[in-house]
Amino acid sequence: MKRVRCPKCDGFITFDEKQYQEGQSLIFACPDCGKQFSIRMGVSKLRDRRKEENPEDIFEDKGFGEIIVIENVFHYKQVIPLQMGDNVIGRYQKGNPINTPIETVDPSVDNTHCVINVSRDKKGKLKYVLRDGPSNTGTFVNNEILGDRERRIIYDGSLFTIGATSIILRGGGGK
Repeated sequence: MKRVRCPKCDGFITFDEKQYQEGQSLIFACPDCGKQFSIRMGVSKLRDRRKEENPEDIFEDKGFGEIIVIENVFHYKQVIPLQMGDNVIGRYQKGNPINTPIETVDPSVDNTHCVINVSRDKKGKLKYVLRDGPSNTGTFVNNEILGDRERRIIYDGSLFTIGATSIILRGGGGK
């Protein structure tokens, strides 16, 4: 199953993509707002839209790692690349200036929930430091809540939770 987002109200429409061929155009009518729009199978404009909203962000994978948002009852699995510096993680919403948005309807994920800072240690290896946003529901690492000003070093394979959404860090291999 595939989901598309209404360009007017940001509501989701789910459909079976296996019934259509790549390059085929589909027309939808949003059940929430009535807006009619079309998509072309096999072409994603979300990255381009995020670049337009946050032009300073570069979404090319440069080997700094990624986060894997684990599929749960609220949304589908997502793989989101990280960049050097602060990666502000939160709920995707039009106009929200975060640079690592998660598409979710999980009500316990804040618009600005937590931050992963990617930097290099003295030996040149990538270092990942997680801190809470601050958020309303907290950020948990290994079932322990992070304090208001606490920073926790996380490693490749670390599992952390924001709201009811679990995330795994996949560290970058490059120097």
